[in-house]
Amino acid sequence: MKNLRRFSQILFLALFFFLFIQTEYKGSDELGLPVKFFLDFDPLIALSTMLATHTVKAVFLFSLITIVVTVFFGRVFCGWVCPLGTLNTIVGWFRMRRGRPTPNDGRFPRLRPVKYFILVFILVAAVFGWNAAGILDPISLTIRSLAIGYNPGVNRIVRSILETAYAIDVPGISPAADAVYSAMVGTVLAFEQPVFRQMIPIALIFSVILGLNLLAPRFWCRYLCPLGAMLGIIGTRQMMARVDVNSEKCVSCGTCNRTCQGDATPFPPGQWASRECLVCWNCRDVCPCTAVSIHPTMRKTGEGNVDLERRWLLSTGAAALLSVPIVTLGEHRERVHPELIRPPGALPEKDFVKTCVKCGECMKVCLTNGLQPTLHQAGLEGLWTPILVPKLGYCEYHCNLCTQVCPTGAIQKISLKKKQKTKIGLATLDRSRCIPYTYNRNCGVCEEHCPAQGKAIRFEEEESVDRRGRPFVLKKPYVIPQICIGCGICENKCPVVDIPAIRISPINESRHDARLYL
Repeated sequence: MKNLRRFSQILFLALFFFLFIQTEYKGSDELGLPVKFFLDFDPLIALSTMLATHTVKAVFLFSLITIVVTVFFGRVFCGWVCPLGTLNTIVGWFRMRRGRPTPNDGRFPRLRPVKYFILVFILVAAVFGWNAAGILDPISLTIRSLAIGYNPGVNRIVRSILETAYAIDVPGISPAADAVYSAMVGTVLAFEQPVFRQMIPIALIFSVILGLNLLAPRFWCRYLCPLGAMLGIIGTRQMMARVDVNSEKCVSCGTCNRTCQGDATPFPPGQWASRECLVCWNCRDVCPCTAVSIHPTMRKTGEGNVDLERRWLLSTGAAALLSVPIVTLGEHRERVHPELIRPPGALPEKDFVKTCVKCGECMKVCLTNGLQPTLHQAGLEGLWTPILVPKLGYCEYHCNLCTQVCPTGAIQKISLKKKQKTKIGLATLDRSRCIPYTYNRNCGVCEEHCPAQGKAIRFEEEESVDRRGRPFVLKKPYVIPQICIGCGICENKCPVVDIPAIRISPINESRHDARLYL
């Protein structure tokens, strides 16, 4: 069974990375199955989003499959499916190579309740309107960390290696490097080198989570994971895979505890904690005297579940209740931040921050790299939600990929035709920096690139004289608010590279009648 579990972990991790790579522009307007497939089966995301938005979406029904399996078999998802759990197991293997651990090595029993307190905090906060599940949910956390933190670095390293090989003046090396590069771009590598503003801190957070496995095997799964806590509670009375230790056969060697991935402590007999068991079955496989058995039973076989003190649970709930008004308090609630440009199809702002789970899929799939994670623009409740940063990338007129990958509907799936009419902002000219207005020279880059039907940027022509006294027609650009959709290509392409002479702000966006301009 141990080998079967390892095969399952490798299979699902490979599937996760395959879907992760597929969540990228491949030269087609339609994606296959994106990595949000894993989020569809995540009951924590489903429950927290339903509590925060008071709505039930059809896609959340997939999470019921995970719940039913957990009722019968316990935390099978954690031990056999979860990609972050598998990554933790791989990193923890290096810790095991240091030497033979003692029975209590890597066990921190006082930290066991922490993940349950985190779960209570998330659910209470969701009831009162703050959906914080995506920050610590293992699936959302993994996708965001890999997409924003690791993927840009991997792309850069691979590109640098291939560019170096291409530059080597050795027969056969350059053509081979060029062929490999052509094959990888659009399949494994992004078409353009991705860059994200918060790449380093997000990568560091994930690296610390993986590094904690050097303190204890699957440290995150044992002590911090809110999804694991939720599945542990659901699977407390698991009926099909309960662990029992025969006290007459047991020789008190502690081998079962040393190999337990979830700190479920099969030894001493009668102390097995079903909530902590990851169904790895290591305890049965390593027992030298076959004292450990795993079998279906309705009989209560363990007394070792975590003792959650009521006062700490109440304190955690109170902390969440007090945090919500503080987190949702901010100037962004009264006056929109000038950089808060949401992608097309986004729900109204209050509903958007309640629904978005910060997974980063929309940012990864953006082919111009214009979608970036927020930091302060939407307050703490909107941390790591997507915004368009036109200086880095614009909203491609013929693309609606971000609307296809959102797992919760924070960005609604809309047709390309509707997307091209959806206003996400408005361009505004700064005449003090615009070349025709300031330097009496024609430019026209913004008008040339404007993709809106009928051109949202047009020229006002007037007679002028150049510095040598020769007359010419000066074309001064202006913006038509009724046509501009705020795609940002004008700001991105503006030749005034430091502070563009034309900039996009979220006023006049379609999702808010209160922000209509003129």
